[in-house]
Amino acid sequence: MIPPVNNRRGLSLIELIVTVVILSILGLLVLPLTQMTTKRIRELELRRNLREIRTALDEYKKNYDDAVKLGKRPSVVLDESGFPKTLELLVEGESDPTDPKGERKKKFLRRIPPDPFHQPKMQDGVKSKDAKDMWGLRSYRDKVDSTLWGGEDVFDVYSLSEETAIDGTKYKDW
Repeated sequence: MIPPVNNRRGLSLIELIVTVVILSILGLLVLPLTQMTTKRIRELELRRNLREIRTALDEYKKNYDDAVKLGKRPSVVLDESGFPKTLELLVEGESDPTDPKGERKKKFLRRIPPDPFHQPKMQDGVKSKDAKDMWGLRSYRDKVDSTLWGGEDVFDVYSLSEETAIDGTKYKDW
């Protein structure tokens, strides 16, 4: 005698519960990994943006020194370090000392890159585009760890974020 064939299709309740538990555990393992990856990407962006601005500041200073060497600027100007007065000058540009007519401007940045860990202040519902709200600034005469900008020039920039990096340092110390 042939036993009857049971053609039930689908999953039992136990199989369904086991599947949901396994997927939940995998999801809990993946979530911290994706958060860490996102933070690491933002840290790389911060390092790149700081390097970009600092390189532009150095190029601006080199341009200033070249202008002094070529006699396009007075060699001794009291209280002038050769660094830009604001970050916006890096975008607007400065006269190119190699241009004989002095009509061409040399630009050092296309735009001021944002700090990925610090959101600028809101003014009337709009994010501030002012560089001093986006980045911490230090002038040539400020102390290395100063958080107050002297206002004479822009010698260095730093993040305004109080967050801690993956390596345990503060972003504002980078």
